[in-house]
Amino acid sequence: MMQVLDDLSQNVHLLLERYHALQQENVLLQEQIEQQRQELIRTHSELLNIQQKNRRLATANAMTSAENVEEATKRINALIAQVDRAIAALKK
Repeated sequence: MMQVLDDLSQNVHLLLERYHALQQENVLLQEQIEQQRQELIRTHSELLNIQQKNRRLATANAMTSAENVEEATKRINALIAQVDRAIAALKK
């Protein structure tokens, strides 16, 4: 009977040690998840910034391309005319 109690006590002790080790591992894993989440947020933000810069460069390249200079000039003139009309409307 004493042997059974000793074995049971030893098993409970081992189980508690494993439980505490798993708790510590869980804390570490949760910290890693949070770090990865923050890294993902930062990387996503960088991606959005790069995409925005890419669109701006594409627009700038389209406007400065020799083939599109005339079209860009027309668009700029149209925008200027719109601004002039808006200013005139505001003055009324």
